[in-house]
Amino acid sequence: MKKASIVSIGNELLNGQTVNTNTTYLSSGLLSSGIPVVSSYIISDDVDAIIRVFDLAVADADIVLVTGGLGPTDDDLTRQAFAGYLGTELQLQADLLGRLENFFTRRSLRMPDKNKIQAYIPAGAKPIENSLGTAPGIMAEVKGKLIFALPGVPSEMKRMFAESVLPELQRFTGGQALVVRKLRCFGAGESTIAELLGAACQRGRNPLVNCTVESGIITLHIIASSKEKNAARQMAEKEEKQIRNILGELVYGTAEQSLAQVVGEKLTRKEKTLAVAESCTGGIVAKLLTDIPGASKYFTHGWITYSNAAKTAELGVAADLIEKYGAVSEPVAQAMACCARKKARSDFAIGITGIAGPDGGTEQKPVGLVYISVDSDNCCDTKRCLFSHDRQSIRIRAAQTALNMLRLKLNI
Repeated sequence: MKKASIVSIGNELLNGQTVNTNTTYLSSGLLSSGIPVVSSYIISDDVDAIIRVFDLAVADADIVLVTGGLGPTDDDLTRQAFAGYLGTELQLQADLLGRLENFFTRRSLRMPDKNKIQAYIPAGAKPIENSLGTAPGIMAEVKGKLIFALPGVPSEMKRMFAESVLPELQRFTGGQALVVRKLRCFGAGESTIAELLGAACQRGRNPLVNCTVESGIITLHIIASSKEKNAARQMAEKEEKQIRNILGELVYGTAEQSLAQVVGEKLTRKEKTLAVAESCTGGIVAKLLTDIPGASKYFTHGWITYSNAAKTAELGVAADLIEKYGAVSEPVAQAMACCARKKARSDFAIGITGIAGPDGGTEQKPVGLVYISVDSDNCCDTKRCLFSHDRQSIRIRAAQTALNMLRLKLNI
């Protein structure tokens, strides 16, 4: 199977001034085309350093995609490094120079002399047309391996990848087929899910199962490879079915589905409505829900009752209840959910109260303690949670847990 490596060039990537979105885009595009990425590198604007990374990337993979460093300024050194790696000289391409001059002429501009460097291509390499900008890409085949250099500007890189690089890759990879399916899980940690899946997570399998984690959401990537697309698809579908049988309700969705999206779909199908009353999450649950187009079908009301006075005045939570148990308590979370449902006249309501930190915790009620209640006409379910990490992580985890509790309640 043909594999790829990605090289990103630029000091701005190393010093944090620019986010490296190109690697994410290319990795996804390559995988969708049946080509797994086995390594990626970020390197400074230095010819010798770039050549060293070319060596590493070519040793790793059959295909190397390079982005950045093709501009006209003194720190754009990719073409020089490409020539150095190939052991050749840069050569002026008259047709490229003509296109550059026309680019500026059409805009009634004078072409700066520095732009002329963009018409130089390493001897033996081929230019890749850039229909959006002035920097042509470069392509070379070396000892059976393909190397592509593309501009770092995302819009230019994406257009050139789709129009020029992908057709070359399809020719190069022949009958290689890769199918990727994603399962989204919530309600158990990464190690627990890995333990449940057992041998399914072992390396070297086909299909291969990879696992990523973000804000408590576990994404399982099922990667099946075969010479034929249909065979790979069947393998991935079989693996997905087996994983679903093992994990059950821990699996909440597929692809890029969010918990809020799945909850919204369930509420819509059941023709039910929802209100939320939030304290420590400060409106995150409402935001996640209303980020989904069409949320007005089911989301009716949202309260951010951050203070005790607001819980009493806006929701009607009894002041003596807060006095007796404290704002962060099971009875208050239940009261918030129950009062919100009654005021909104909704079918369901969520109540959340907790201590997001970094201060405010005690030995009895530490930072990260959150009570979440989901109320309906038949019962009010409450969960005591103790989340870790920083303030934002606690708030996001609390919001996601609330949505997951509602999801499970809607499954009944």
